[in-house]
Amino acid sequence: MNTEWIKCPICQSKTRLRIRGDTELKNFPLYCPKCKQETLINVQQMNILVIKEPDAQTQSR
Repeated sequence: MNTEWIKCPICQSKTRLRIRGDTELKNFPLYCPKCKQETLINVQQMNILVIKEPDAQTQSR
């Protein structure tokens, strides 16, 4: 079975996770031990898609 390391979308270093060709993840919180950032990703058929969350905005009165 073909496996591949998941790379951090921010710093491009290897994370602690590997995926196979049949791996599917939805809204997975990927943590990078090098840059200490957490990113939401979707994985389907070895394609990794980063989910961008809108930044929180302050309420104006």
